[in-house]
Amino acid sequence: MRSEFEVAFNEITELRSLPREIVLEALQTALVSAYRRDAAASAAQRVEANIDPGTGRARIFVEKEVVESVENPNTEVTLEKARYYEPDAQLGDMVMVQVEGTTKKFGRIAAQTAKQVILQKIREAERSSLYDEYADREGDLITGTVQSVNAAMVTLSLGRAEAILPRAQQIPGERYKAHDKVRTYVLEVKRSNRGPQIIVSRSHRNMLRRLLEYEVPEIYNGQVEIKNIAREAGYRSKVAVAALQEGIDPVGACVGMRGMRIQNIVKELHEEKIDVIEWNPDQQAFIAKALSPARVNGVYLEDDLATGRTAVVIVPDDQLSLAIGREGQNARLAAKLTGWRIDIKSVTEAIQDALSKIGFPPLSELPAQHPELVAEVSRIMEKKAANRTVMPEEYQTLGKFADVVERRLVAERDAERQARMSEINMVKSTLPQRAFELPVETLDLPDEVVEALQPLRNVGEIMWRFLIDENYLRQMLTGFNNDAFAKLQAALDKVVIPEDIEPIVETPEVSASIEDLVAVPEVAAEESEIVPDAFADEPVPQAAAPKERVGVVKAVERVDEEEDEDVDALLVDGEGKGEATKKKERQKRRTLVFDEEIGKVVSKRHRKGRRNRDDWDDFLD
Repeated sequence: MRSEFEVAFNEITELRSLPREIVLEALQTALVSAYRRDAAASAAQRVEANIDPGTGRARIFVEKEVVESVENPNTEVTLEKARYYEPDAQLGDMVMVQVEGTTKKFGRIAAQTAKQVILQKIREAERSSLYDEYADREGDLITGTVQSVNAAMVTLSLGRAEAILPRAQQIPGERYKAHDKVRTYVLEVKRSNRGPQIIVSRSHRNMLRRLLEYEVPEIYNGQVEIKNIAREAGYRSKVAVAALQEGIDPVGACVGMRGMRIQNIVKELHEEKIDVIEWNPDQQAFIAKALSPARVNGVYLEDDLATGRTAVVIVPDDQLSLAIGREGQNARLAAKLTGWRIDIKSVTEAIQDALSKIGFPPLSELPAQHPELVAEVSRIMEKKAANRTVMPEEYQTLGKFADVVERRLVAERDAERQARMSEINMVKSTLPQRAFELPVETLDLPDEVVEALQPLRNVGEIMWRFLIDENYLRQMLTGFNNDAFAKLQAALDKVVIPEDIEPIVETPEVSASIEDLVAVPEVAAEESEIVPDAFADEPVPQAAAPKERVGVVKAVERVDEEEDEDVDALLVDGEGKGEATKKKERQKRRTLVFDEEIGKVVSKRHRKGRRNRDDWDDFLD
């Protein structure tokens, strides 16, 4: 038969959904706190508690000092009793001894302390367990029950925890009532003193991604990939999908038979319209599909340095409103899906603009190159202006002419872009390459100005724009004081660009003084060479040259060797003398003399008579 302790212990673990080890640790901590409170034990005294999970028997062990005569039973123990727990205990040792009576002697205050500690530890463990549980579900779907609704948020009950659905994360037009079941996307999980704070969303685009993964097995299995999602919650969404396995139709897999799969998602999202589009690596074809259900005549891409990537889309006149969508929604979602800025024109608008500029480059050559096409287009436009019926074949002619014009404009813009890039690269080549590694924060500017310049990423980008594109920088600093641009110029003047560190090569300096040269003996590099002292019978070794003047010493030795070779050529007949013979002859031309003025022994050497200097040069020994 199980004890009452075991029954209560199991009830707590099941009710709180906590591991047995955590509950047992909380009980042991409570017993330790109760003993310290009852016995007034200091924090330095070691106290441990041990509980048998089966019987519930609790034992408390306290660290005590082994003494001959016990004066304080709370901190001291006799040697005989200490050896019962530690057979090798000696006088003066610290031994863990069990407390007699355990919890039976605890007073009311100690019991209350134990109760508070147990409840606190269990609550902390429960909060930590809840946070770990829902933190793992961040980015997943979860179903909750509406508990309360107010103007700022909706509170959902998740069972053991609560979630918050802020107003900004709700689907516009959706109404919530108490006890309604709502599926949401776990946006963020935060720690707090009252447990995990769970923030959920129904308007996030990743909620649509998760719904597609649940409804479409091909996406869940990895046969179809979701490339991108553009969503305006409650109104319309566009999803770009691509097949990763041959023989699979990605759009058909997402829509399902008779649209059953996509209809389930539409109902879940409060009748939100969803367009599923097949992703295409060709950006022109992808943009044309992204504007569906509108038909497109042509897409012309332009990557401008200032305005970014822009796609000019030409559509038939009757498709213009459909391509733009209500309040520009279709074009806006297509731009988010593709990452291009989309400029939509009708065929008539594009041709009217072209005919007004046909006398100026780059369209001035069109009448000579396509005279019949230009004449036909002019006739059709006059017919259209007179409100006469235009045949479908004539609309095809207008579309062909619009295609020719846009291609000519794109080619002209590409040529201008290439020229601009050449100019930029030329300016960049004149700047230090290290400037492109310095972050914008390096500049001595106010924080708000640095934040405005962050899109340029580094100092080098600011420098070349300052040289050839000053207006762009002024535009970025719009809204600041008039002296913001002047501060930027001053900061660029003060910036220090580190140079590449090259290995230091010691070479003789031209500006070395005569004293530095003569202060180094000629044979200093040869540490083992013996120079006879002028006032001693025993030879002494010559001191080595200092390290910092090795380059100078080497240079002096080179000069001396060249002069020695000249002297040898004059004084010695014949060839084939070895290095040892030349060295002996050089030593013969040296004389050691004590200089009374400086109080040191100097080595004097005879030089060639044709040099414009004294016959003797002095070297300090």
